[in-house]
Amino acid sequence: MLVLAALFVLLGVIGFYTLTSQGVFTRAASLVSGLMVGSFVALISPAGKKFIGFTKDSWREVRKVVWPTRKEAGQTTLVVFGFVLVMAIYLWLTDKTIEWAVFSLFLGWK
Repeated sequence: MLVLAALFVLLGVIGFYTLTSQGVFTRAASLVSGLMVGSFVALISPAGKKFIGFTKDSWREVRKVVWPTRKEAGQTTLVVFGFVLVMAIYLWLTDKTIEWAVFSLFLGWK
């Protein structure tokens, strides 16, 4: 079934490129119809039915999530920015210390 779906999509793409003498709407209709028929065939296949079941279960789980309030999201964002700033300063200091040790102490460059 999935091979048949891919074939419909491929036929839609081939139709789009072979109908160059037709108008843009005819070419687009060929492409869109190939994509739609291919998607429909893929969704009615066993793998498509499993995918639909998975998306339904996923949506059910997303509805169970307790989303943070605007205040909590803002506070968390500030904590992340603060941590990034602290890490940037720490890494810069570490880099400069290693640079100083290598070039001044070991190599004697000034």
